[in-house]
Amino acid sequence: MSRKRETPSVAAPPADPDRLALRADCANCFGLCCVALPFAASADFAVDKAAGRPCTNLQADFRCGIHAQLRERGFSGCTVFDCFGAGQKVSGTTFGGRDWREAPDTAPLMFEVFPVMRALHELLWYVTEALTLPPARPVHGDLRRALADLDGLTRGSAESLARLDVAALRQDVNALLLRAGELVRARVPGRKKNHRGADLIGARLRGADLRGANLRGACLIAADLTGADLRSADLIGVDFRDADLTGADLTGSIFLTQAQLNAAKGDTTTRLPRTLSRPAHWPS
Repeated sequence: MSRKRETPSVAAPPADPDRLALRADCANCFGLCCVALPFAASADFAVDKAAGRPCTNLQADFRCGIHAQLRERGFSGCTVFDCFGAGQKVSGTTFGGRDWREAPDTAPLMFEVFPVMRALHELLWYVTEALTLPPARPVHGDLRRALADLDGLTRGSAESLARLDVAALRQDVNALLLRAGELVRARVPGRKKNHRGADLIGARLRGADLRGANLRGACLIAADLTGADLRSADLIGVDFRDADLTGADLTGSIFLTQAQLNAAKGDTTTRLPRTLSRPAHWPS
């Protein structure tokens, strides 16, 4: 199966063999994010779309017809979505290359399985990262077992995937990720800030010392983080939409994803983890 589609507008990050299968490969996906998922007219999407209905911009070859103008045409939400490689896994492995157009009987189950697979792949991404963190060695054994279990689940049948209790899986794996994050942050001297789940919309955090901070699930929409120090901060689930990361130092931050960066603002002075890339829309 090979479908030529555009890839996200970011430069290729350095090779990371352990996570290659967890990066979106749009050329080998049946446009599942453009069909299976719903979106509502908002600042992120120009129109409403129901789950299971193809986006009007999706072409017959599964390409996006406005890929190069997504932001200008009101579809910035598309530019910050990451399936973590779930699209090609469902398309090529779970359904063996049978696409929903040629085999419409597969569509309902395929669209049901896609968000489940995405959740599994996202967890795999975080667990794989946690296994690269030396301070988290005390939980590496449990993390390796979780990695094997999650990988096995992704290779199950479509029916078994549809039956999975994703919320329970997230809860179990999150306990390990939380412990890994605590071990990393404990290496930072001094008192660390705890903003877990905090509402920091528009917060003025210019130059803030957030080394080793717990920012899990924090809402930092449009926050001013210019020049902030986020080294060793736990950034899992942080909403960075329109946050200004110009000059911020994110090297060594943990559980940061490309999608989070794509939603933020920054430039060449923003320092990033080696596994992530500077978004193309950031000024050079």
